[in-house]
Amino acid sequence: MTLEGKKIGFGITSSFCTFTEIIEPLKKLKALGADIYPIISANVAQFKSSRLHDRDTFLAEVREICGRKEAENIIEAEIFGPGNPLDIMVIAPATGNTIAKLANGISDGAVPMAAKATLRNGSPIVLALFTNDALGANGVNIMKLYNTKNIFFVPFGQDDPIKKPTSMLADLDFLEETINCALDGKQIQPALIGYK
Repeated sequence: MTLEGKKIGFGITSSFCTFTEIIEPLKKLKALGADIYPIISANVAQFKSSRLHDRDTFLAEVREICGRKEAENIIEAEIFGPGNPLDIMVIAPATGNTIAKLANGISDGAVPMAAKATLRNGSPIVLALFTNDALGANGVNIMKLYNTKNIFFVPFGQDDPIKKPTSMLADLDFLEETINCALDGKQIQPALIGYK
């Protein structure tokens, strides 16, 4: 399946240590012809930098790849309702906080609002987990979403079972295939993998 002309919302939440990992997948989606709409969480918008990232440099690169400015608040994200529907939305990184909001119907920011609009339009959402509490407090939310219509997961696994036994990360090498499966209404298998 081609992604040529597909309108893909790309939600970015505040797993600052994984920002660099989403740049290449974004470039690949663009090279495959996707029309990408970046959407960022309030924390991504507000925190100028950390020891792991510089917000302005990162967002400039995202804008250059996508060819447009990011939606960063609820009002800007509401356009993805019936008036400007997305074919699919990707959230990468999908933090534990974002997972909890989606699982509990909370749409208090740009990313969950765009996700709500996408689901309301009957289009799929792809989640690329990057969370330290996947096998902890957020386990119940992940399983709730796994059993929710039109929500699909990039294959994920434990990234450091000894030092971080509850942490799980998506393998973004599977992002394109996950999107194609989700557009067909299917969860890529296996969903749980041994992490590299």
